[in-house]
Amino acid sequence: MPNDLTRRDCLFLATASGAQAAPAPEICFLTATELASRIRRKDLSAREVLEAHLKQIERVNPKVNAIVTLVADQARAAALKADEAQAHGKPLGALHGLPVAHKDLAETKGIRTTFGSPLMKDNVPTRDALIVERIRRAGAVTLGKTNTPEFGAGSQTFNPVFGATLNPYDVTKTCGGSSGGAAVALACGMVPIADGSDMGGSLRNPASFCNVVGIRPAPGRVPIGPGGLSWFTLGVHGPMARTVADTALFLSASAGPEPRSPSSITEPGSLFARPLERNFKGARVAWFKDLNGQPFDPRVTRVIDDQRKVFQSLGCIVDQAEPDFSGADEVFKTLRAWSFELAQAERVSQHRDLVKDTIQWEVDRGAKLTGRQISRAEAKRGEIYERVRQFFEKFEYFILPVTQVPAFDVKQPYITSINGKKMESYIDWMRSCYFISTVGNPAISVPAGFTPEGLPVGIQIVGRHQAEWSILQLGAAFEKATGAGRRRPPIAG
Repeated sequence: MPNDLTRRDCLFLATASGAQAAPAPEICFLTATELASRIRRKDLSAREVLEAHLKQIERVNPKVNAIVTLVADQARAAALKADEAQAHGKPLGALHGLPVAHKDLAETKGIRTTFGSPLMKDNVPTRDALIVERIRRAGAVTLGKTNTPEFGAGSQTFNPVFGATLNPYDVTKTCGGSSGGAAVALACGMVPIADGSDMGGSLRNPASFCNVVGIRPAPGRVPIGPGGLSWFTLGVHGPMARTVADTALFLSASAGPEPRSPSSITEPGSLFARPLERNFKGARVAWFKDLNGQPFDPRVTRVIDDQRKVFQSLGCIVDQAEPDFSGADEVFKTLRAWSFELAQAERVSQHRDLVKDTIQWEVDRGAKLTGRQISRAEAKRGEIYERVRQFFEKFEYFILPVTQVPAFDVKQPYITSINGKKMESYIDWMRSCYFISTVGNPAISVPAGFTPEGLPVGIQIVGRHQAEWSILQLGAAFEKATGAGRRRPPIAG
């Protein structure tokens, strides 16, 4: 026996992966915080946890198509290395031994990253995106990549490389997007944590459709870069999980200052490792009306409005009120088109027939923008932010639906009308998310209930500027009071 190892350490290392572990579904539906705790106590090894999740992927993924690139051998080597480090008493990161899958828009060194595009189907990056780098540094074990729409365009996850990802609560429905593969992998117990990104709702929409948690942090909370659009604040990276506490755990490992990201927030990620409990007596909550006249499917509003009493039971003072988002649609669409033109114009120019029509539309719009239109959008954005800031002087939270419709047919690319009102573009049906993106306030999607057809509906809790901790606290209290997130899709076992 090596001198620096105890007998328990040697047994821990010698145990065959999964030999004494609980059945895969039982392990796979433990929370990430519980899994991390059991690994630290050596009740489970990183190898046992990984093998359970690999079995779950083998059993469930063919039914839903969430994990599109699997690197099982790399993951096994990383899990063994994690167990060896633990046995030798080395410092352990916050995510030590937890399996994770990365969105197929995030670069992963040595692992195929396709962006859902035939043009990138054989792309193997030579570096990690910052969020991937931080997650690995915190001890997580990368097992693969999750599906996404082509170049992240749209809140419906399908692409010509891997096809569509299916909603585990009804495989004829969409899982949302663009972090759709991540949401489905979580809902089905294939990973305990997953990363995603969000410009117009891509962390919140799939979380709502799949009964998991997704938080859009404030711009700069999770650093983006280096290079590229590292100053751009409309798009953010962030965590997804099955519980609010797990989301906070993930944020504790991925947030924090970063010299390679000029817009990064200087507060340390450790702020999100604290207990989430709080007394909400007297907390002022604004309850949405119609978000400047937007249509909402009554099946969604019925679920959300039923939750008002939950917040009142927590001690919140709830009033119907909402910020004035006039101009947000123009701002979002202008800045989104500008960013797509910058990122995708060359590809569209050279391979227009290999890029989907919605990306062509965005790039074409971006190419036609004038300097005056872009500057006008930035000025309007500042005006909207100031109106929202003043609104949040009175209220601590703004609550509204995540999505304006329930999950729809997976064969339908996007929603074209709501309650008889025509949607003019492929993203109009997501205004309940992208109006919030426009001002950059943090927002979290938490499971709230189900439609009569059994489709999940998420509630969106929006907080003050850079107040992620506050929305995590209220989200955790709501989650505990309702328990809606504990309902698993039958397909997952």
